[in-house]
Amino acid sequence: MPHAPPLGALLRQYAAGSALTCEPVEQGLLNRGYRLRTTRGRYFLKHHFDPETADPAAIARQHRATQRLADLGVPVAPPLTGTDGRTVAVVGGHAYALHPWIDGRHRHGGQLSTEQCARLGALLGVVHASLERVMPAEGRTAAKGADGAERAETAAPTEGADPARGADPADTFALIDRLLAQVRRHRPSDAFDELARHRLLERRALLERHADRRPPQGGPVGWVHGDFHPFNLLYRDGEPAAIVDWDRLGIHPRAEEAVRAAVIFFVRPLGTLDLTKVRAYARAYRRTAGATPSELTAAVHRVWWERLNDFWILRWHYERGDTRADPQFPAASALAVWWTREYESVCEAFAG
Repeated sequence: MPHAPPLGALLRQYAAGSALTCEPVEQGLLNRGYRLRTTRGRYFLKHHFDPETADPAAIARQHRATQRLADLGVPVAPPLTGTDGRTVAVVGGHAYALHPWIDGRHRHGGQLSTEQCARLGALLGVVHASLERVMPAEGRTAAKGADGAERAETAAPTEGADPARGADPADTFALIDRLLAQVRRHRPSDAFDELARHRLLERRALLERHADRRPPQGGPVGWVHGDFHPFNLLYRDGEPAAIVDWDRLGIHPRAEEAVRAAVIFFVRPLGTLDLTKVRAYARAYRRTAGATPSELTAAVHRVWWERLNDFWILRWHYERGDTRADPQFPAASALAVWWTREYESVCEAFAG
């Protein structure tokens, strides 16, 4: 089994019995997970492999947050505590956590009814409101804007992102040129290269037309999950059973997480959004999170700009040689074009 974890040492730390089976869970892009069955029961073993999020102190903070959320009734799967009283086990320089196994499956927005989409939006609103209750206010890393509102000091990790305003189109044009050169050099050329070249040229033309629409500072900030999407939410019997993978827990504009999540849940294979489902989701989110329509409209603009300047899938493919995200590229790249054309309709769906 590739990347086999040190099961003996780990299970001793948790007094979790002896391993019977251990199977990799293949859906994670950054960390490694295992479906583990022992003489004591079934577990999910997480190897915190991503160097950006593998700090034991940060992992312990995530664990405390999920336990507090569980105490409020939020569907999460807090980790188990080891015999040393800790939830993080460090073995051989690697950080691990053991969670109860949650039966369930992932659901994309296309598999959800309109009513379930509303419950999804309400759930994310509850998460944001609950995090405000259980996380320390002094943990914020935000600055005051001219209107006195708190603003995030850090933007989404987009190439050329300004801490206050988001991506600079000049940096994006340079990135497009670099990626186009890499596409031309790739041999043998294939269908992915052809689509990449088409989308890069198309995106450059879009940015040339819309370069003056770079957004201002982000909206009100708070604690957010940081990576709320279908693979991080398990459903059982049609209802959310557990929100998982809290590695990106942090301080960011709350409404932007709501928009990013909707874009991932409700994008269709041809790169359009199901705006009926978006509307139901957004109304429920605003109600439970206490967000205003203007906050959502501003977040739509910032996430639209972020998507217009974002090429992470192509960077993984051409710069890292990592093709795991390639299947997402057709819909993701088409979405930026459709969203630009249907900008007003998208804003109305989130704010109406």
